[in-house]
Amino acid sequence: MPGAQSVHGSLWALSFLAIGLAGAVVVSAAGPSVGPPPATRIDDVVDTLHGVKIPDPYRWLEDQSSTETRAWINAQNSYSEPILRAVPGREPLERRLTELMKTDVIGVPIERNGRFFFARRRADQDQFVIYMRLGLHGSDEVLLDPHPLSADHTTSEGLMDVSQDGTTLAYDVRQGGQDETEIRFLDVDSRKDLPDRLPRAYYLGGGLKPDKSGFYYSLRTADGPRAFYHAMGTDPAADKEIFGKGYAPENGLTVHLSEDGRYLLLTVWHGAAEDRTELYAQDLAAKGPIFPVANDNTARYSGDVEGDRLFLQTNWKAPNQRILVVDLRHPERERWREVIPESDAVMEGFTLCGGKVLVHYTRNAVSLVKAFDADGHPAGEINFPTLGSVSGVIGRWTSKQAFFAFSSYFVPPSIYSYDVASGRQEVWARHMVPVQPDWFEVKQVWYESKDKTRVPMFLAYKKGLKRDGHNPVLLTGYGGFNISETPTFSPRAVAWAESGGVFAVANLRGGGEFGEKWHRAGMRADKQNVFDDFISAAEWLVANNYTNPSKLAIMGGSNGGLLVGAALTQRPDLFRAVLCLFPLLDMLRYQKFLVAQWWVPEYGSADDVEQFKYLEAYSPYQHVVKGTKYPAVLFVTGDGDTRVAPLHARKMTALLQSATGSDPSERPVLLKYDTKAGHSQGMPINRQVEDTTDELGFLFWQVGMTPQ
Repeated sequence: MPGAQSVHGSLWALSFLAIGLAGAVVVSAAGPSVGPPPATRIDDVVDTLHGVKIPDPYRWLEDQSSTETRAWINAQNSYSEPILRAVPGREPLERRLTELMKTDVIGVPIERNGRFFFARRRADQDQFVIYMRLGLHGSDEVLLDPHPLSADHTTSEGLMDVSQDGTTLAYDVRQGGQDETEIRFLDVDSRKDLPDRLPRAYYLGGGLKPDKSGFYYSLRTADGPRAFYHAMGTDPAADKEIFGKGYAPENGLTVHLSEDGRYLLLTVWHGAAEDRTELYAQDLAAKGPIFPVANDNTARYSGDVEGDRLFLQTNWKAPNQRILVVDLRHPERERWREVIPESDAVMEGFTLCGGKVLVHYTRNAVSLVKAFDADGHPAGEINFPTLGSVSGVIGRWTSKQAFFAFSSYFVPPSIYSYDVASGRQEVWARHMVPVQPDWFEVKQVWYESKDKTRVPMFLAYKKGLKRDGHNPVLLTGYGGFNISETPTFSPRAVAWAESGGVFAVANLRGGGEFGEKWHRAGMRADKQNVFDDFISAAEWLVANNYTNPSKLAIMGGSNGGLLVGAALTQRPDLFRAVLCLFPLLDMLRYQKFLVAQWWVPEYGSADDVEQFKYLEAYSPYQHVVKGTKYPAVLFVTGDGDTRVAPLHARKMTALLQSATGSDPSERPVLLKYDTKAGHSQGMPINRQVEDTTDELGFLFWQVGMTPQ
């Protein structure tokens, strides 16, 4: 995607910039004095979809590279930046967020041949550095440091795979927050890059052969996802396409090599909803053909291989998922054998380690991990210090050591090593964040949604909170793509709760907290359930004297940006402030841009007359009503978002600024637009602190909260 272009030669652009600077910002004890937003040209574009006229007055803002759009972006930043910098309490908030975010951070390690590979960022660094540790408690050695790659530290490097002997490392190089990366290979012993380099693309995954002779990978092409094989030492332009022909852009494809390198697994998912996947395998040792394991029903499949056994996780005839074993020499369905049955907890994933199967579950939106032997007999459970989230359970069938990360809202992540044979666990690394977990309380409550469905919600706050109806509350959620929102460490939650607020997370339908039924209850024609769940959570917080609408802020990103966009258009009276990050908002055109075809199975498409009806019924951009007193809104997006098109935030900003009946000096509509920020990780920590300060500072200001 193009970066910011020079507009100095455009008189139109200069007039736009002047408008942005004209809204003077005066700081007072109550907050900045805000002038009117920049004027935006309104067009008379009207589409007719299935007989319905759909106005689109800001269609011209879809053209991201035009001089006019770039000038408009500059004008919006010139308007919003002084306001965000002038909010009261910004300096102490930034200091506290710096303490919480600029700390030593370490990732879950990958073990290969007694070498442990991991990413780590010191408190004084902007980006993660890739290290190798010799032995479980040995010394650490730097392998890759991305800081010299860019003056502004917006280039990052990520660990992809390591050869079985620990001597070759595959890694990706990312610019800003973009999804597209370049893949490189490092000779670990010499610390030098190999000549092989895969060009910048939207890669979906990859794996090195055990003998380091080749690399299997998948990527997104204009025609759809494809899998390739790269023979090391050859020109990547000659890489052989091995699978994917016939699959369309709305499909995804991942590749996975078994630990011994004998089998290649290829998983195709039909849209990001992943309500249907296909799984194929190939016996590389026998040089056999790719053959189907599961490709003929509507179910989700994922797997890993030990020997000739495929451990297959699926929701086929099991909404909460189960694990079957498939003999890859005889993969016929009638030979499949169940080893770990479905339970009342939702199976999130599994890891083969030390001859055992470690299964990660979610029960009532809280993580737990259980161990089973290869035949499914229980073999122990991993215990955690409090309710929270497990991530990154990593292990190998031939190694007795597994690793995982655990955290909760006020409990910084710790990396644990787990001895599969003895069940002994110990802290391998800990994030040293200056926070006192025992100052806070986390509890789970249940409330009724509009249709009487019971929905859980986590509340996190400082002990001694008084329920007097005047507490600032920051409510968030996601509600989509089968993703579970479990308690995980959050500097935002810490800063909010330390200052006397309540941090609330609603486990909305559309997520994966209660299995596929919960997911399906919030997708396509039932998407309104997600918004009803969220609005009902806000109403419950008010009814139970936690807060009132003048103290209630909401926050959401990506699919969560759609969530808060729908909430602010459906119940503008219920919220004081909205933080809308990298959002989807025009649901009648979203499928036309970037990778959005992937999401059609989750949302539907306005190209279909029946799906148009329910999309049009809630699409936020089409439900802004002129003169309505809307909450204060901060939209955040940028050119680096190559996943959710930034045009959604641009168009919605212009529309809300024009339509709101609220006084912009009290409840402004702002856009924070970055030319490098995007959906993926990779922005330097200094920028992350600055962005989080802008975002939280805006909410603090709006709900009358003072940083403590």
